[in-house]
Amino acid sequence: MTPAAERIRVLIAGILGLMLMMGVARFAYTPLLPVMLEQAGLTPAQGSWLASINYLGYLSGALFASSITDMSLKDRLYRLGMVVALLSTAGMALTSDWILWALLRYVAGLSSAAGLLFGSGLVLNWLIRHHFRSELGVHFAGVGIGIAGCALLVDGLSGQFDWAQQWWWFSAVGAALAVPAWLWLPRPGDTSVTVSGQQLTDSPPSRLFLRLFMAAYFCAGIGYVISATFIVAIVDAMPSLNGLGNQVFMLIGLAAAPACVVWDRIARITGDLNALIIASVVQIAGIGLPLVVKTESAALISAVLFGGTFIGIVSLVLTMAGRYYPRHPAKMMGKMTLSYGVAQILAPALIALIVGRSGDYSAGLILATGAMIVGSVLLLVLRAVERNELTLKSAV
Repeated sequence: MTPAAERIRVLIAGILGLMLMMGVARFAYTPLLPVMLEQAGLTPAQGSWLASINYLGYLSGALFASSITDMSLKDRLYRLGMVVALLSTAGMALTSDWILWALLRYVAGLSSAAGLLFGSGLVLNWLIRHHFRSELGVHFAGVGIGIAGCALLVDGLSGQFDWAQQWWWFSAVGAALAVPAWLWLPRPGDTSVTVSGQQLTDSPPSRLFLRLFMAAYFCAGIGYVISATFIVAIVDAMPSLNGLGNQVFMLIGLAAAPACVVWDRIARITGDLNALIIASVVQIAGIGLPLVVKTESAALISAVLFGGTFIGIVSLVLTMAGRYYPRHPAKMMGKMTLSYGVAQILAPALIALIVGRSGDYSAGLILATGAMIVGSVLLLVLRAVERNELTLKSAV
């Protein structure tokens, strides 16, 4: 097999892994939430708490991932994550007990962390070692495809199958994704050198840079989780948009699938931080638009803007982390994801409290928009810090 053909197979394996562990194990819950609210006796507040518990699992996985340096262990844990993703998805169909659902959403969060951090680290390390461009845009298309696929599947199954049967369908799709994702990803080799013998060295950023970066990513986590988790319920709750939620979610996925590649290209021209700033500003418009204009066209435009930016932000951040740590990419990836993950626990919990009182999810969009504005300002400060540090280094 030629190097170019092997690269394609590795990227496809990574895409399918993300479709399973982020798409099925994580995002199937979003389009199924309104169905479970209607059929399974789930309350809006309980639905919000399940989202927070899922991200608690995600955060736990990120914390654990940041402590692992052995690449072979990362590979084994990544493959274990595939198994956990399948079992936690099938388990959702086997019970209607909220406590058991909470446990299943927690372990699904663990598998999502494995897919995002270990999987991305394995793919990026392989690309670097084989002298391919160190970009994760194509790899992260798996998240967008997974989102769109989940929405399409629920759209096709609703009316024919109940909520539990739809979880079984997702389990079957996940099993089909797992086979090539498992077989086509090579086992990791020596991570300290490339295939040509070139030594890989880590070049970590300054503490100030990392702290500001984590704070900005925390804000991005708030903006992301509220919109990604509750967008279907928010849109369906608006009288003028009732029934449009699943279409909006599907459009988010369709916009996200090619977006990472686009943001990779933008970053080549503008630089990574400038690309992040641009993506954040566009996402502010996407999240806030339904608050200002409550029409079908506005909801669809909002979906495209949000879908076209949220996974691009994740891809850019994790790619930057991998470039700082080519030998141990999950080290900084894990720290950044911890910041992102804390936001993904706190924000849905806060929304759960709001929904418990008002029954209205839309207030979450105000919180998400405000968080993204703060995050964008932090990125501007971060750019100034980076320029200052580069100036100091060149002076020395």
